[in-house]
Amino acid sequence: MAILADCHLHTHFSADSEASMEEMILAGIDAGLDTMCFTEHNDFDMPELPDFPTEAWELNTDSYLYELLQYKEKYADKIRILFGVEIGFQESCVRKDAVFAKSHEFDFIIGSTHIVRGMDPYYPEYFEGRDPEDAYHEYFENELINIKKHSNFDVYGHLDYVVRYCNKNGTYDYARHAELFDEILKTLLDKEKGIELNTKGMTKGMKEFNPCMSILKRYRELGGEIITIGSDAHAPSGVGLHFEKACEVLKEAGFKYYSIFEKRTPEFHRL
Repeated sequence: MAILADCHLHTHFSADSEASMEEMILAGIDAGLDTMCFTEHNDFDMPELPDFPTEAWELNTDSYLYELLQYKEKYADKIRILFGVEIGFQESCVRKDAVFAKSHEFDFIIGSTHIVRGMDPYYPEYFEGRDPEDAYHEYFENELINIKKHSNFDVYGHLDYVVRYCNKNGTYDYARHAELFDEILKTLLDKEKGIELNTKGMTKGMKEFNPCMSILKRYRELGGEIITIGSDAHAPSGVGLHFEKACEVLKEAGFKYYSIFEKRTPEFHRL
């Protein structure tokens, strides 16, 4: 396996996971990884969702860091453990997100979009009574707004996340959104930010990763080089899944390197 770092991982410190951090680390060691970056969720201004109260998405960062440092030391001779976070961006909490990003010395910050118009595309209500492509386009427009308004992050996570929860195979009409994707990617490049290849969708039966090959190729054509790889695992069984396929996809898209962030600085590793 040429990709040895999983840079998108959640444990019981994230509202949607019950995983033990130690079990996640042991799964990573068993998978042959040499680096794991935990990226627990922090989402301000979350709406009430069917499964979670609003406050469930605000991270207890001190407790998270305390536990991470214990395991970082315990497994130092076996694997590198990095301190990251996934911040769910919304236009309503730009300042709160900026303050939070500076609150600790994170190694890595993923920016992402989970909420549009008070709804999470994870739930069917986001798509009810709509052409799916229109629902996708609204999500991508919201991503562009967030990318323009936020600055303190390293990569944008799962750029076409929205398609996971409407179309079971994850396909959509890229050409219909190509102009918008170009603006998103060019804005990221202007801000010297990267993107993430997220492998979780493949676990759910999708034909492509998030983002799809068309976005990966376009990002590379525009000069994009910073790309991290994350399983988005919320349980030990998902750690490092589909990384061999991810390596093939990245090479096909024109990449020679993938990135790992430590102390907010990218390292480049050959695929």
